[in-house]
Amino acid sequence: MSPEKKAPEAAEPRDVYALGLQVRRDMFGVAGADQQIEAATDFTRPLQDMVTRYCFGEVWNRPALDRKTRSMLTLALLTALGKQNQLRVHVRGAIENGVSKEEIREVLMHSLIYAGLPAAVDSFATTSEVLKQMGLE
Repeated sequence: MSPEKKAPEAAEPRDVYALGLQVRRDMFGVAGADQQIEAATDFTRPLQDMVTRYCFGEVWNRPALDRKTRSMLTLALLTALGKQNQLRVHVRGAIENGVSKEEIREVLMHSLIYAGLPAAVDSFATTSEVLKQMGLE
């Protein structure tokens, strides 16, 4: 491979962790992100490390989709999977990533068709609760 066409070097593991931690802090606030990591036990620390490095460091930093789009996809997927606890967290992250209340509603309406009525009803209830807590409803 010629010097001008070199493949980009992979980020060092600590760099990826730092990138992931910054995304978590941007989306969930310093307290919210750091609380998860500080509360980790010997048993759960590998999970928190993986979430920070792989989920937020690697995947959320891929260039083809912006954070707003990733947040909307995440809300739809969590609705489809019925993961209401994670949805609570990611509604807050979506707002931080620039997703409007109206866009969240449309994501949930779209999910109603593809994930089913019960999943969407649960997600509307969860999201309404979070928006009220945030002073947006």
